[in-house]
Amino acid sequence: METITGTAAGVPFTALPPTGATDGPAPLIVTWHMLDAPRTDAAFAAALPMSGVPAWRVHLGMPMCGARMVDGRVDAILELARKDALMAFLAPFVHQAADEFPAALVALRDQLPVDDEPIGILGGSLGGAVALEVLATRRAPITAVALVNPAVRIRSVIGLVHRDMAGSELEYPWTVESRTTADELDFVARAGDIAADTPLLLVSGELDHPALRTDAAALVDALHRRYADPDEVELRTVPGLAHPLADEPGLEPAPQLPTAKAVDEILTQWFLRQLTAK
Repeated sequence: METITGTAAGVPFTALPPTGATDGPAPLIVTWHMLDAPRTDAAFAAALPMSGVPAWRVHLGMPMCGARMVDGRVDAILELARKDALMAFLAPFVHQAADEFPAALVALRDQLPVDDEPIGILGGSLGGAVALEVLATRRAPITAVALVNPAVRIRSVIGLVHRDMAGSELEYPWTVESRTTADELDFVARAGDIAADTPLLLVSGELDHPALRTDAAALVDALHRRYADPDEVELRTVPGLAHPLADEPGLEPAPQLPTAKAVDEILTQWFLRQLTAK
């Protein structure tokens, strides 16, 4: 069976069929891509296909990305980032992607031969914040979650985006509202909202932004203290991996980079283990 593309409740997706023959509906893994390369659902599917997993891997498009880009360009996204890195850019992307997910999941189950069991989810970078928001707010029953170079604390990402977009070292102009929003998207502080029995894998690039690596370790540490079985939370470091998983521009499917292949192999083996444990 070939790759399927379409929309689910208005959300574009790229769906990869299960590996091998399946007897009836197959498990489902849903992903959200990065805003760095690979920055579309199709490109993310090429970077992390997880081809050895006997489940549907459905890569959802983030708001204003891929098929939802304005005039097929990233200019509109960049303008939002310049306007306000948090309130016009980062937070709306996370909230919209999380809010539109339940309806998209219903539509995917109508369109694809997937089972009605709890699903696996995966998020990269800002897509990682979406996966954590979906998990913490229980938008759907989740059996396992994997994160790759995730935005665990949005404050750390604001600094990176604001510096790049503002073109200066000026500090982000905080307000009462933006501080509240940043608190809501701090998943280390919200570790208590994460069910303490959901297996979680966090893959961190050795060369990812230092602040993001620090946040990744902090989340894993916070969850280790909460989980009855700390082994259900894993932190894996990938040598030589920076933040992106693909070369620029990251809009179209491209050959898999060696570092992405290493991540893909880790994710494949981990999801295989989770599916076997079900």
